[in-house]
Amino acid sequence: MKRTYKILLVALVVIFTGIYITKQNSKEGKHPKYIFYFIGDGFGVTQAELANHYLKITQGDTASLNMYKFPDLGLYETHCTNRYITGSAAAGTALSTGHKTSVNTIGMASDKKTPLKTIAEKLRDNGFKIGIVTSVSVDHATPAAFYAHQPSRQMYYNISLDMSKSEFNYFGGGGFLHPNGDGKINEDDVRANLGLSAGNEVKDKPSSISVAKKRGYKVVKTKSEFNSLKKGDDKVLVFAPRCAGGKSLLYTIDQEEGDLSLPELTQKGIELLDNSTGFFMMVEGGKIDWACHANDALTTIHEVLQFDASIKKAIEFYKKHPDETLIIVCGDHETGGLTLGYAGTHYESYHHILKNQKMSYEMYAKKVALFRKNNTSFSKAMENVEKNFGLGKKGLELTKLEMQNLKEAYRMSMIPRNKRIEDEAFFLKYGYEDPFTTMVVKTLDHKAGISWTTYSHTASPLPARATGVGSRYFRGFFDNTDVPKKIEKAAGLK
Repeated sequence: MKRTYKILLVALVVIFTGIYITKQNSKEGKHPKYIFYFIGDGFGVTQAELANHYLKITQGDTASLNMYKFPDLGLYETHCTNRYITGSAAAGTALSTGHKTSVNTIGMASDKKTPLKTIAEKLRDNGFKIGIVTSVSVDHATPAAFYAHQPSRQMYYNISLDMSKSEFNYFGGGGFLHPNGDGKINEDDVRANLGLSAGNEVKDKPSSISVAKKRGYKVVKTKSEFNSLKKGDDKVLVFAPRCAGGKSLLYTIDQEEGDLSLPELTQKGIELLDNSTGFFMMVEGGKIDWACHANDALTTIHEVLQFDASIKKAIEFYKKHPDETLIIVCGDHETGGLTLGYAGTHYESYHHILKNQKMSYEMYAKKVALFRKNNTSFSKAMENVEKNFGLGKKGLELTKLEMQNLKEAYRMSMIPRNKRIEDEAFFLKYGYEDPFTTMVVKTLDHKAGISWTTYSHTASPLPARATGVGSRYFRGFFDNTDVPKKIEKAAGLK
């Protein structure tokens, strides 16, 4: 009797296991109809983990990033053809076309002549509706890599013309950097590559916004117009009603009611693109990179959290279409060499003190500019620092060395940029941003137990997280060029 019972039990296990495997294989045998491709610019393992830890501090131990719940995880390399540490244009091209290219090249081979077809263009040609969303300018490197083919990322005008040639259905972001033409290009100008240098804009060409309208695009520039967009509206170009530097969305920490956010742009994309044939949407968290270039930990955290909130919008859609949706979360490269530890705090972390910061480095630099204009004393400036960053108050007392560093940085900030000497020693201390702002933010980060190794990118491998139909393709260790190839395979185009 016992033997018969055991045999029946084993038989049932085999049967139900077979049913489960059959169901799984049946689901995995399908191709996704809806594909979300999230790319965090400058977004590495440490950026995600810092934001995740901050969530736990502020919301409780059970809180977690939405992307952390994805079942499949892989790791990939990021180098480009002519440099081990890549840039956003080359990395974006690798992630969009499946081909390596050179630094600053958009959607073309390293010869800067041969255009490369992107995954978005391939899916468009197979009947998918296409959406491109970003928190920076719509003609910036990463979004451009999905629709443009230009030898330089700084050819913003030509890139914006390529946008309206693409026939993609939905674009959303900050704006166009140079809608009336580009001047001389300096590919070594890092601030121009960040979209923060407007020096090469000229006004001698037909407006690329007008060209987009002639090509059938509806250009939306107000929140009320944005809110009134509805399913059925096609060829839509959304510009944020209020932009920060580089024609980007405001940093999350600086946003106010009425400002457009990345989750809102993502949700609107879902509403406009949803159809029976399917859609592909690339969503870039572009200002993670900028905050990391500035070594601003709390601003980075808030950018990651808003990026993750955008991913939540895709997850909500996925729950309604679990057998038809694929979501991938990647990064183009890591920025800043963010380290979750600091020599001065040894093994301790005090991330909770970051809550004392009230605004981004960008917003505070504007205050410092006013200090310079009004000839504000260092002591008065430090009162303002205590108000906006907490430095100097009880529990965040400044050491003699910290005060000395802040005083020297303030002296540098009081010298107009065109009159101060920005030598190697200056750059190693302050990077590309305002010296005093940089030192204030860095001091708070160090006290929190956070440090940075660079103001530039690093070559750290990056994680690919995935869920949904075809997510199994994103397991293992691979190259960044494999990511779009895996999407193509999952979609049944290969």
